[in-house]
Amino acid sequence: MIKLSVLDLVTVRDTGTVAEALADSAALAQIAEAAGYNRFWVAEHHAMDGVAGGATSVVLAHIGHATRTIRIGSGGIMLPNHNPFVIAEQFGTLDALFPGRIDLGLGRAPGADLRIAQALRRDLARASEYFPQDVVELRALLTGTPELPIRATPGLGAQVEMWMLGSSTFGAQLAAMLGMPYAFASHFAPDQLDAALEVYRRTFKPSQWLDKPHVMAAMTVICADSDQEAQVLGTSMDQAFVALRTGTPGRFKPPVPGYRQTLPPSQLAMLEHMRQASAVGSPATVAREITKFAERTSADEIIVSGATYDPAARCRSLELTMKALH
Repeated sequence: MIKLSVLDLVTVRDTGTVAEALADSAALAQIAEAAGYNRFWVAEHHAMDGVAGGATSVVLAHIGHATRTIRIGSGGIMLPNHNPFVIAEQFGTLDALFPGRIDLGLGRAPGADLRIAQALRRDLARASEYFPQDVVELRALLTGTPELPIRATPGLGAQVEMWMLGSSTFGAQLAAMLGMPYAFASHFAPDQLDAALEVYRRTFKPSQWLDKPHVMAAMTVICADSDQEAQVLGTSMDQAFVALRTGTPGRFKPPVPGYRQTLPPSQLAMLEHMRQASAVGSPATVAREITKFAERTSADEIIVSGATYDPAARCRSLELTMKALH
């Protein structure tokens, strides 16, 4: 049985509001919980009109109150944007509110340009350089190992499950060295997937928190009653990615039948390359593609991303996907 989780970007539609996006994400988490998904993660992005997950820990509190059993967490917190002590306090608070349910996925890429770095009052190049040290400090603030001269309250003793996120072999090496579970962002950066997983598994050192390698790999998944319907729904994500890569990001747009046929070859090739780790189609198609990907990666879990313009279509996609695989 393939264990499935959900990655959500808290997308804001072109005719919608941030409040509606937050409500939609909470409703989606409830659907994921009822369907049997293992985790519901939210990604940190800043200054993007179409994404409302910037205050990730606050969004997780909102989702936690809407759910009862599903694990909730960050996919991820971009640690160069923050200091470890504040993140320890935030996730210690989340653990106190929702005990035994909190994941803390950490990423090294700041996901921010110079303007955002200035707004965050961070030297992101320097912060990225100190990322391994900050991960160790953050874990110590939560676990007490090693003991630090300052105590995070809340934070110390919180049962937070820490994950390393990555899209290259750097994160794989660090996760292996620290004995952490590892999640790879293959849904948008598939190139180094196989190499990173090989490095992680080969060099993994058991820790008091994890005795053997544990991998989660990400896929773009949109499931509908037919291949054609799913492919049309997926054009909203296609538009968002093209807009991001061409420097014109905005709010999430309605699907456009035949959208890919309107693109120049370079943009079409970019989309096809990015979607190497994807399953867009009918339940039979999605089950086949996820199974193939799981066999290729030997992942312990698959986390599915994939927004739709209509929130109801995303909810149905999650339900159909789970039924198709189980």
